[in-house]
Amino acid sequence: MGKQTQAPAIDPMVLLVISVGGMIGALLRYGLGVWWPPRPGHVPWSTFTINVMGCCAIGILMVLITDVWVAHRLLRPFLGIGLLGGFTTFSTYSLEIRRLLESGATVAALGYLGGTVVAALLAVVLGMSVARWATGTARRT
Repeated sequence: MGKQTQAPAIDPMVLLVISVGGMIGALLRYGLGVWWPPRPGHVPWSTFTINVMGCCAIGILMVLITDVWVAHRLLRPFLGIGLLGGFTTFSTYSLEIRRLLESGATVAALGYLGGTVVAALLAVVLGMSVARWATGTARRT
């Protein structure tokens, strides 16, 4: 029989900062959703905006903590996994696609499905590009 490998121990501080960041991110998302609620049968622009903003912020953050700063070991879990992971909501996005389909808004559902993916990926690239430009770390080709 082969040697069994054990999962690495999880640092309690990492779990704590992810939890606190996730709580803050989820509260921000909830607040924006209450302030700008989706209309039944229509594209949920608040969720779209949240996901695109969060992806742009993730692009910025990744440049800052990998190319610019020597980041504290808890910064990435707090901001990247916790705060921005709690703020963005791709589970709600998938539920809203289902609701749009069930309401008969097939074109809106498919547009929202594809548009969110494209906009989110472009937002990551834009965030990274702006961060590299602003910090002078733009890669030369």
